[in-house]
Amino acid sequence: MTIAFVLGNGTSRIGIPLEPLRKFGKIYACNAVYREFDSDYLVAVDTKMVNEIVHNGYQHKGEVWTNYNKTYERFKGLHYFTPSKGWSSGPTALDLCSSHGHDSIYILGFDFKGIGPEEKRVNNIYSGTQNYKGNHDTATYFGNWLRQTTQILQKNSEKRYIRVLLDRQGFIPEPLDKFGNLTHITKEDFCKSFNIHPV
Repeated sequence: MTIAFVLGNGTSRIGIPLEPLRKFGKIYACNAVYREFDSDYLVAVDTKMVNEIVHNGYQHKGEVWTNYNKTYERFKGLHYFTPSKGWSSGPTALDLCSSHGHDSIYILGFDFKGIGPEEKRVNNIYSGTQNYKGNHDTATYFGNWLRQTTQILQKNSEKRYIRVLLDRQGFIPEPLDKFGNLTHITKEDFCKSFNIHPV
């Protein structure tokens, strides 16, 4: 059985050390994760984010996947999805991971809804940094992320997906309840199961 990890950038994954996960399976990440951690695969579909990654030369250090864009032709070292899905980075990374034959896939930082008062504030580890919304900006509606994620779950019914929640009160969108191949665990239980210590 092969294990893999897909890293979204929701704040629920703050404190989970990433380096110790390497020995258990491949790690798929999105966007600005490259600033602090070298994943096995990095997915970015936003043009500004891709330009940042390329400007820092990360595509020569790690495997970077994106959708084809004519403006990227001058860049060497990028990998392109064929065909382009037109999806958000998180679900695109989950889809890439699912296509690589892993049996059990842990999903971290896919929080879907916002944080703060009335859960309306942007929920992203990198908010307030280059190419991201500000810390106090309004959260993006999660409908597209959820629809794309459910399509992946439907297409890969033979795989086992485990979504990591902040705690037992973590948000589970109603459509995710109907999938027998998806379970939810808390961040605490996730860390215990891999014998890693939150930081």
